Amino acid sequence: MSAGFQADAQAYEGWRHVYSGKVRDLYEPDLAAYGGVHPLGDVVLVVASDRVSAFDHVLSPGIPDKGTILTQLSLWWFDQFSDIVDNHVVSTEISTMVGDGLVPDALAGRAMICRRLEMFPVECVVRGYLTGSGLVEYRESQSVCGVPLSPGLVDGSRLPEPIFTPATKAEVGEHDENVSFEVVAAKIGEAAATRLRELTLAVYARAEAIALDRGVILADTKFEFGTDPVTGEIVLGDEVLTPDSSRFWDLGAWEPGQAQPSFDKQPIRDWLVSPEAGWDRAGAPPLLSDAVVQATRARYLDAYYRLTGESLF
Repeated sequence: MSAGFQADAQAYEGWRHVYSGKVRDLYEPDLAAYGGVHPLGDVVLVVASDRVSAFDHVLSPGIPDKGTILTQLSLWWFDQFSDIVDNHVVSTEISTMVGDGLVPDALAGRAMICRRLEMFPVECVVRGYLTGSGLVEYRESQSVCGVPLSPGLVDGSRLPEPIFTPATKAEVGEHDENVSFEVVAAKIGEAAATRLRELTLAVYARAEAIALDRGVILADTKFEFGTDPVTGEIVLGDEVLTPDSSRFWDLGAWEPGQAQPSFDKQPIRDWLVSPEAGWDRAGAPPLLSDAVVQATRARYLDAYYRLTGESLF
């Protein structure tokens, strides 16, 4: 188990840091180091740290090996539906010499070199089960993102068919906003919105079937797409189908009408609202206890094993 890749973005030879999100750091090539052209073309380096967030706060300490788990699970999923949509991964090969432009050795397992995309300003959310913000909206309007649903649904209900419920992207520390398909179409065009909906539902259908075969329910998830500026092709980007972007439930424990135990950072959320944490959610969150950190790491590793059938460490 690593000590935790938690620190702020670091400097790596041949790469220049350009952005940090809640979990990931983004680098672009320092072209001066490559004679003006990177060996792999117009690419970026995407690094998954061990940072963890909850209630719109980045917490400390991180979860050891989380970034490696997320990256390796994303890579596994990309392979499962490469026939449906192309993805942005160019290489995960580790650098062996100065100037080869590959992944720095210190980032082995947690970084991907990806082609640069023009990202759509929308989170492509798909729900196969009713829970979370979708449940809140359903209780208010009997619909989710403008999609009408039948009466009598409860927390954890399986929907008659998966629904596309997009959201606008938010800055770090802010909430994404659920919107209707019509809002997305007005923002990016009807044709592009329709294609994103088609791809989102197709990838979810494949992933849900794979997960169910392994005793895991994929309740909902979100994808991010962009266009290749050279070919105009729509490409799947970011990370996919990890416990950070998806709700995974144990099929054997699924019981509609209540909150479902999930393979994610729920131990952190539960602890933060407990008397032990002593946090009123008004100020800075407390340091996570070692027990909570280890319990969360175990959840992530369990999700990886249950889905892929392979041990990572």
